[in-house]
Parts: sequence; C-alpha cells; structure tokens
Amino acid sequence: MGAALEVFLAFLGLGLTSFGGPVAHLGYFRTAFVERRRWIDGAAFADLVALCQVLPGPLSSQLGFALGLRRAGALGGLAAWVGFTLPSAVVMAALGLGLGLGGLSQVLVPGLGHGLKLATVAVVAAAVFTMARSLITDLRRAAILVIALIPALLPGGAVGQVLALFVGGLLGLWLCRGQGALSATPEAPEVPGASRRSGAGLLALCAALLLLLPLAAWLTGAQALALADVFARAGALVFGGGHVVLPLLQAEVVGRGWLASDTFLAGYGAAQLMPGPLFSFAAFVGAAAGPEPHGLAGAAIALCALFLPGLLLVAGALPFWEGLRRLPRAKAALAGANAAVVGVLALALWDPVWTGAVHALPDGILAVAGFAALAFLRVPPVLLVLALMLSGLV
Repeated sequence: MGAALEVFLAFLGLGLTSFGGPVAHLGYFRTAFVERRRWIDGAAFADLVALCQVLPGPLSSQLGFALGLRRAGALGGLAAWVGFTLPSAVVMAALGLGLGLGGLSQVLVPGLGHGLKLATVAVVAAAVFTMARSLITDLRRAAILVIALIPALLPGGAVGQVLALFVGGLLGLWLCRGQGALSATPEAPEVPGASRRSGAGLLALCAALLLLLPLAAWLTGAQALALADVFARAGALVFGGGHVVLPLLQAEVVGRGWLASDTFLAGYGAAQLMPGPLFSFAAFVGAAAGPEPHGLAGAAIALCALFLPGLLLVAGALPFWEGLRRLPRAKAALAGANAAVVGVLALALWDPVWTGAVHALPDGILAVAGFAALAFLRVPPVLLVLALMLSGLV
C-alpha cells in the first residue's frame, strides 16, 4: 500500500502540472522517474515508450500506467492512472455539468494558451534532445533514425508512426546485432504479481470488451452501453494521444445528436489548457451529453471506457515484453525501434508542436530559451511552464 501511495502522489503532482499533450508528458515522466526518482533507467524507459507507441490508446497514460505497474503491481498501475487523470477529469466534468460552461471564453484566454504552447515546445525539445543523446550512440543508430523517418512522413499520421517503429526494429535486427543489452536486468524488474497467463487473460478481456459491448448495446438499446461502446472503440483505435481521438469522437457524439458541435469543440479547446491527459475530455462529453446517463454517471462511463482498452493492452503486453526484450535479437530490434522513437518524437516536435506555437521571432526566442533552461540549466518544468504562461499574457 505504501508503494502504491508513493506512485499516486508522484502522478498526482504530474497530473496537476504536466501541460502540453502526450509528447510533452514523456519529457515530464523522464525527468520525474529516470532523472529525479531513478525508478527506472533511461534505456528501459525508452523500451516502455516503444511498447506504448505500437499499442493503440493514450500514449502518456499507458506509459504512466506501465511505470506504476512496475513500481507497485496492479494497485500501483491504478494509482498512477487515477493520480495523473483525476485533476483534469474533475475540471472537465465540472465544465460539462455547466459549472462555468458559459465562461469557456474566459478559460480560453488567448495569451495564456499561447504561453502554454511555447512551454510545450521547450519540454518536447528537451525530451527529444535527452533521448537522442542516450539512444543515438553511433552512426548505425543515426542511420536507422533517418531511414525510419521516411514512413513517418507518409500521410496517415499514427499509421506512419507505427510503420516507422516497425522499420526501425527491422533495421535494428540487421545493424545492431551483438551490441549488448539496452537496459540492465537489475534496472528492469518483472512486473510484481504479473505472469504470461494473466497477461493473456487481460488481452482476451480487451478483445471481449470490444466485441461484446456493441452487441450488448444493440440488443438492449441501453444508452449507458452505447456511450461505453462509442468511447471504448475510440480508445482502441487511436494511436498516440488525445488530438487523434477528436475526429472519431466528433463523428460519433455529434453525429448521433448527443452534443452540439459548438459545445463539443469549446470543451475540447478547454481540455487543451488542462494539465494531464487530453483523454480527460471524455469526462466533459459524458457529463454534457444529452441523453441519460449524463452528469457524473455519464462522465465516469465515458472516461473509463475511453481509457480501459489501452490500459488493458499495456498490462497484458508487459509480461511478454519483459522477457522478449532480453533475447539477443529482441535487443537488437529494440535498439532500432528506440532510434525510430527519437525520430518520431522529433517530427512531432516540428509539427504540430513547433508549427502550432511559433508564429514570430519572439516566439522562437522564448521557445529556444525555455529549451536551454530545461536541457542545460535543469530548471524545473513547472517553473518554466508558469514563466512562459506569464510571457504569453504579456
């Protein structure tokens, strides 16, 4: 229980301060758990990032859940998810209930939002720089990074990113053979209480959930099951983060007449100013949706349904991943996949992070100064975020 409480408090702090979306969250997590608390070494952290990149679901929440699992078992994984998600989910549910819905224009202060975007640029740049320095250690890995960028640049977004990791893994099998382990076994313990049998059971449960929910919703006509089905399918089909889930949810929720388009987009805009996972937007939609159940019950159903498939997938895959990545060929493939991860994150840094935030020379100067403060001066990320938020208001 003590370890789970430690996990909860660590992720609650991140849930209150981690602005910027899933790629930025990787930087916050690396600072918190690799550099400061030393719960995991840098190479093992990169292994988990690679695993979560190839699984559908919310990237940063899956990574946090995996870190919690490794630290304190199933209770630790749950504590990590609750701590990281709770702050933004409570605010979004309150907005959905109408507590301040009319004041969304005040929430979406243009200057404040712009400052947060510049902070995101700095956090993501520092994460990419740090990962590149530790993972791109020779010309072979640099070559893998460059080649893996080709599929990542193809149309298709998340599909191209997953293909880039696949290409990186294949190239790693060829170019990184015999170069040793990526992470030492003492730094990468098994997940407490996990086994391959339990992992297979969780993967089967995820498949059953996605197969049976739509059938149950159709047979019963229950709105609660229909709501859960829509959000579970969206969570199972999305790679990367909350920005990708927008068109899926908009088509289903607005298309079914559960929520007006303007309200949906206003809530989504507010969610982007929240710390923590962007998937907490589900709490807003569930609370504000027209048919019952809505309110707190709707928020809870939508929130849990959107996250559940991705969390089941990562919990089910981890027992197999821990053993697989110690095999010589798996280590070589992971070396290539990790090089590709750096490339994928670098592309995300450029578009949409940089292009969405830097519109003039002063913006670029502030973003670069923020990166230097994080990467070289070791300024705490939360202080940088606050400073750039204030600069945006000015």
